[in-house]
Amino acid sequence: MSKYQLDYLEQLEAESIFIMREVAAQFENPALLFSGGKDSITLVHLAKKAFAPMKIPFPLVHIDTGHNFPEALAYRDHLAQEIGAELIVRKVEDTIREKKLTEPKGKFASRNWLQTHTLLDTIEEFKFDACIGGARRDEEKARAKERFFSVRDDFGQWEPKLQRPELWNIYNGRIQKGENVRVFPISNWTELDVWNYIKKEKIQLPSIYFAHQRDVIEYDGQLIAVSDFITIDENDTIINKKVRYRTVGDMTCTAAVESDAATLDEVVNEIMASRISERGETRIDDKVTEAAMEDRKKGGYF
Repeated sequence: MSKYQLDYLEQLEAESIFIMREVAAQFENPALLFSGGKDSITLVHLAKKAFAPMKIPFPLVHIDTGHNFPEALAYRDHLAQEIGAELIVRKVEDTIREKKLTEPKGKFASRNWLQTHTLLDTIEEFKFDACIGGARRDEEKARAKERFFSVRDDFGQWEPKLQRPELWNIYNGRIQKGENVRVFPISNWTELDVWNYIKKEKIQLPSIYFAHQRDVIEYDGQLIAVSDFITIDENDTIINKKVRYRTVGDMTCTAAVESDAATLDEVVNEIMASRISERGETRIDDKVTEAAMEDRKKGGYF
């Protein structure tokens, strides 16, 4: 009698689905943070599998900075409608106006730091006790420190030295009033795992993940999309290149990579040949300081 075995993608899928179901079992009011990027799209696909034939038992929440790629927003709206999920959108621009926050200035003025205020206000508004996100440990050093269940205090802050043990697939979601938990079901996945899973499951993605022609400027060796959100001066030369995006953040802080990869197979082959992480190659906001991401997470960022 042959022994039943899962391949590595099936093992990752099973682990993530188990964590999704733990969230539904342990928390009263969870949400799934959704950006229209490949990782959050993968989370939605896993959630559909975890709770089929029911609908996903929590809303999709997008913290909209106002600097998004139009392709990602169109995909977000289409997916929410297609699967019948509740979509909650809260805008950083509203938070800036209501709290009289100072908006960053400069060539690539990013609202990434400010979206923490909007996220924490949204958690308070809807009384979410758990927020599911698509962060992975291979992306960045601060994210490598996170557990699957990562507790935030009543100010939304994270303390990396006070991580809870997670032995034998036991996840402790117990929290005090005011606290909440950030949950990362695909922590153990790599960028290549995500792409192989997308290929295996035939998951549709926004078009910007595949090679296309786009007007960009080259800055510090990075290709930044021309948009209304960046400042173009006399030293900049607008060029049209064939590019794609490895990760999708704001247009102000996400660089493209020159690429001819127009299919899933070609993207997978390109990533296999890369020796630089997607955030290391394409995220301007992570280069502010050595501890940029950890500082943001300590302040309440996802």
